[in-house]
Amino acid sequence: MIKLLIVDDSALMRRQLTQLFEAEGDYLIRQARNGAEAVEECRRFEPDVVTLDINMPEMDGITALSLIMAERPVPVVMVSSLTEKGALATFEALNLGAVDYVAKPGGTISLTLDQVRVDLLAKVRAAAKARVGRSRAALPKRPSPQRSSTTVGLAQRLREERLAASEAAAVEAAEAGRAKADVQGLLLIGVSTGGPRALEEVLPSLPANFPWPVLVAQHMPASFTAPFAARLDGVCPLAVVEVNRPMRLQAGTIYVGKGGADMVVSRRDGQLTAIPKPEAREHLWHPSVELLARSALECVPARHIVGVMLTGMGYDGADGFTAIKQAGGRTIAESEDTAVVFGMPAELIERGGASLVLPLDRVGSQLRAWIAH
Repeated sequence: MIKLLIVDDSALMRRQLTQLFEAEGDYLIRQARNGAEAVEECRRFEPDVVTLDINMPEMDGITALSLIMAERPVPVVMVSSLTEKGALATFEALNLGAVDYVAKPGGTISLTLDQVRVDLLAKVRAAAKARVGRSRAALPKRPSPQRSSTTVGLAQRLREERLAASEAAAVEAAEAGRAKADVQGLLLIGVSTGGPRALEEVLPSLPANFPWPVLVAQHMPASFTAPFAARLDGVCPLAVVEVNRPMRLQAGTIYVGKGGADMVVSRRDGQLTAIPKPEAREHLWHPSVELLARSALECVPARHIVGVMLTGMGYDGADGFTAIKQAGGRTIAESEDTAVVFGMPAELIERGGASLVLPLDRVGSQLRAWIAH
């Protein structure tokens, strides 16, 4: 029996969510109407997993999450709107320790749940088994249950201004006059549940003179990847861009596949190019790690490809990365010790497709060593 705490300020949404999970038959459910109640219920109920809305009265989801993760870390799945503002709040939540999120589209509640039902059920079940720890963000003092709307509005405007400036600068850097010689190799990274936090640990460890392009397939909605690329660009020595159009691959740049699409590698006029494509129906997850790996193999010798499989549920990319290793390339699977969800790395290991199995904090140093030689 999975103990589930549902947190939402809408009585209708709480009822709909409760009915959804009760129909599964193996959930013991409690509800909370706001962040303050959520914190208290976590103390009393000690849930196995929490679904947490972001925008609520009395105490919002971000404040509640910071308290929950400081007192008793528990797997939390955020319920976030499909907007840039929702994306920024979601990344803040993931940095505080949330395991995953469900992108809640607009429309009526019944339509919303119908659209995300399968995704929500799968993510909550996976989260219940996820490995969580205390937030990386320090909590010097207990946050106030209420935040000033003026302060929040100003902070939001500053974040939005920085996002726009960062994205423009990253695109300009990626397209600026760099060495015109074709790249020597490719670093591919596949990741899903728990990915934003994992990527924020691995990618900043790559130096500004990293000699290969880095292509990242992170399962994420379309409206989330541009803010996420801008966020990474602010913490990485390398330039980070979202692949929202064909882009010639350059050393010193990280390319994040656009959500709601797939990213493939192709040759155009003799140059390696990252291209966004409509979601391929034969693949379950997008941007597809499998499709990225297969397309890279068609353009670059396997010995010049390194694949890294990080945390995530499912098996996306396991076959493609195994093919890279079998053809002479090198691959890393994140170890169970650090993976939030061990599904994707475990599938790669089970297929014999992992050259090395490493904890997250050793992935960056191994990549630097491999590429240096």
